[in-house]
Amino acid sequence: MATSEDARPDGRQARWDRHNQQRRQQILDAAIAVIEDGEPGAEFHVQQIAERAGLNRTVVYRHFADRSDLDRAVQAEILDGLWAELLPEIGLEGTIPQIVERIVATYVGWAVAHPALHRVAEQGEGTGPLQEGLTQIAGQVCEVITTAVEMLGLDLGDDERAAIDPLVFGLVGAVFGAVRRWMARPERVPAAPKLVELVTGSVWYILAGHARALGFELDPKQSVEDLVAVARTQATP
Repeated sequence: MATSEDARPDGRQARWDRHNQQRRQQILDAAIAVIEDGEPGAEFHVQQIAERAGLNRTVVYRHFADRSDLDRAVQAEILDGLWAELLPEIGLEGTIPQIVERIVATYVGWAVAHPALHRVAEQGEGTGPLQEGLTQIAGQVCEVITTAVEMLGLDLGDDERAAIDPLVFGLVGAVFGAVRRWMARPERVPAAPKLVELVTGSVWYILAGHARALGFELDPKQSVEDLVAVARTQATP
């Protein structure tokens, strides 16, 4: 039979777990600092990370199964920082072009400010932290678009409603792909503001085209709030 002492959490274990979490974060912070100090695409070594963290190399491997585990954790940490900047920008405030521009500009601005981190973040296809993050971003955009569709009172058929998910995932992937390609070019042309403008325009044309096919004309100068108000007025008998 368990006693009250058995039920109490082990204070020493809790402290040890907290210490391990702090040490792991210390290593990840050091890894990001090492990457930021180097050129985009430059190889970084565990010894560099250990020295930046003020630790022995063997201590680093106590917190990660192997180099692949460390690399994946570093990439996830970098992407967490990017997602933390992007996710708050996804919402219904402003016009549709303003919403799209807000998201694209945030991504482009982060990539330009952290080119070495961006190079690490973009590595890997199919599975891993990058795909997981893109899925999270696309999922939130899907929620926003679904909410907008319902607020505008658009009568979508089952096929159109089911297609929102794959179409949004493709659109998000296209935006990230365009920026990744732009970042990888020897010379970043056009300039960042123009790239944001062009990518925003491309997304707007796609969204406006789909809306038009559904019988709804979007006005790029109207806020989503005004669009909803107009739609409700037109729907009132």
